[in-house]
Amino acid sequence: MKRFFLYIALIALLPGLSTRAGFLYAAGAKQQTAVAQKAAAPNPADFIGSDVCATCHADIAKKFGDNPHAKLALRHNGTGATCESCHGPGKAHVDSGGDATKIKQLSKLSPKDLDETCLGCHAGTHPNFLRSPHAKAGVSCTSCHSVHAGDTEAKLLKASQPQLCYQCHADQKAQFNMPIHHKVNEGLLKCSDCHDVHGTFLANNLRSTEDQNQVCTKCHTDVRGPFVFEHAPVRAEGCVTCHTPHGSQNPRLLNMPSIATLCNQCHSPLSAGGVHGLDPGSTTVTPCITCHTMIHGSNASQAFVR
Repeated sequence: MKRFFLYIALIALLPGLSTRAGFLYAAGAKQQTAVAQKAAAPNPADFIGSDVCATCHADIAKKFGDNPHAKLALRHNGTGATCESCHGPGKAHVDSGGDATKIKQLSKLSPKDLDETCLGCHAGTHPNFLRSPHAKAGVSCTSCHSVHAGDTEAKLLKASQPQLCYQCHADQKAQFNMPIHHKVNEGLLKCSDCHDVHGTFLANNLRSTEDQNQVCTKCHTDVRGPFVFEHAPVRAEGCVTCHTPHGSQNPRLLNMPSIATLCNQCHSPLSAGGVHGLDPGSTTVTPCITCHTMIHGSNASQAFVR
């Protein structure tokens, strides 16, 4: 009987013991984290200041005067973004007479480590970069940006758009040279008007919006809607169901040379057996939009005829 009551008492104590153990474990984990952070944090005495850096790197320091990073430092009494914000403490580098192994060399870092260095400040502005196709392909921040350059190009880009983008995206360059194209080469549009190169939740780095077509309809306002009668593919699959956004040999940037062929990709049963009397895939008949003029959507006709 005594043993029975002993077991009952032990069972009653178990929740308290487990809770206390949990608190002790959490406290230990926090302490270990704090110790690790303290070990990783640089010693303030190891920072020497940008003026010391400029004694050897005068050519870089001279160009850096017009750099947005330097301007940010001036706003904070010289304690903002300085050389050591990116390259780490410079005391060991100076004391060794300029030993390059004693300082963080960004040019020697892997793309991932380089990106993490930049995101130490820019994570709030570009929270999706590490999941972006550029980051996954090893295209680092300095592939497009020249950090030390003066403010000659917007956002410290190495070249202006679209030439910068064309260095990798040769297929798109060819598309923009087609007879019908968005006026990117002419300077009326930029790649970044439609794409967020630092990453989004949409395919191809398209800018995220509550309406997937808003990337297009912010300019093409006449087809924005909403309409009483919506053309289902426009809402379900988007503008690229019928249009090629960069460039095409077809009028209106259509995916097919014939409007009837394009429509018959979805409506071939109707054209074969309905009042239209058209053969599936016919390219010799009057275009569908001769009658169905409001093909993007209508407020008056379910058949989009007005």
